[in-house]
Amino acid sequence: MDTIDHAWDWWDAAIEDAQEGRWTRTLTERRAMDDLAAAAPGYVPPSTELPWSFRLGRIAAWAELLRPVARAGGWELAAVTGAAPPRPAGMAELLSAIHAVGELGETWLRRLPADGPPPSRTVVRAESFLFGPGTVEDLRQFFYD
Repeated sequence: MDTIDHAWDWWDAAIEDAQEGRWTRTLTERRAMDDLAAAAPGYVPPSTELPWSFRLGRIAAWAELLRPVARAGGWELAAVTGAAPPRPAGMAELLSAIHAVGELGETWLRRLPADGPPPSRTVVRAESFLFGPGTVEDLRQFFYD
């Protein structure tokens, strides 16, 4: 299992626990999600014609966006790779999942000049986690509270 697979596990745990009533968001959590949605990079369909720096930068932007949100809300971001999400999962687990994928983008972007682009398939998987219908961009729609 790689980082993206683990991020999906943590994401799924948080969404499932919210939908099953094991996690009810606080007012602070609702506001944080609204702020994330407002600040999120807009949807641009993945395309091999876009420069690598653009694609990787959009992924990395999520990590940059989440760190101050987590600090402000008092949520500790955890490493998702190699660990099952604590249950019930909540805001910290959800943010940790998204942050993990954003951190991949930061690493790829930083190493791009020396190592070249990461495997295209992996980048597409990260983009598919973050952007488009049914992804982080639709985050608010997964909650019924």
